[in-house]
Amino acid sequence: MNAPGLDDLFDLEYFFELSPDLLCIAGYDGYFRKVNPAVVNTLGYSKEELFSRPISSFIHTEDRVETSRTRNLMLKDNPLINFENRYITKSGEVVWLIWTSMPIKREQVVFAIAKNITYKKKLEEYRRISNIVGNSAKGRAQAQQDDDLLTDSEYSPADQLWLLDIEILVRKYTGKIELNINMLSNELAISERQLFRRIKTIMGVTPNQYIRVIRLQLAMEAIETGKYRTVSEIAHATGFKTPAYFSKIFKEIYSLNVGELL
Repeated sequence: MNAPGLDDLFDLEYFFELSPDLLCIAGYDGYFRKVNPAVVNTLGYSKEELFSRPISSFIHTEDRVETSRTRNLMLKDNPLINFENRYITKSGEVVWLIWTSMPIKREQVVFAIAKNITYKKKLEEYRRISNIVGNSAKGRAQAQQDDDLLTDSEYSPADQLWLLDIEILVRKYTGKIELNINMLSNELAISERQLFRRIKTIMGVTPNQYIRVIRLQLAMEAIETGKYRTVSEIAHATGFKTPAYFSKIFKEIYSLNVGELL
């Protein structure tokens, strides 16, 4: 095979720099050797910062063990295909990446490409919780009387009843006053830290995210009544600050245009 000419090298460099996907070359030592602008823009670190620390330091702490295990397998000449893990950006946000990586043993480097799937992951999570809240809404009147309803779930009866208490509070205050985490923790007689930790442990989301999904379920129920005629009315009644934001979130979760439903 002929060695690549100057034009070929230029084309490869051009592709590397302009690709919307995250492209990188990493050493077997666990450090980045080369990254494209998409990596810098996604993680928020400069190239110098990315090169100065082990790659593992940018990975979400909960994903480091599995990432290390998978990486060790890859370094034994096993290509890595569609491996998902989380990175923490410089601003502290979590981003989900899906990687395909190829080890080059002779050069002791790994060529890798990743796609940012954070949006997809958030959407899946919202839909999962939305389904849970929707099922809760259907069985709310029986929830504390029907043992079968409480046991037919991946969550313990105690957790289900506690989540139901939160849902009842959100429904009570939605559209009346701005419900915040401080108010919710006071109503439940626990600290904000305890509230955050328990919802995160049970549902895998923050209290604000959980409240938002409950409000979306409320919106769906309100639409089904046929009493509301505009997006603005629904948004106000269910506690969303603006109709535009409400419409955006509603479409992300239900894949439906709320205006068309109305």
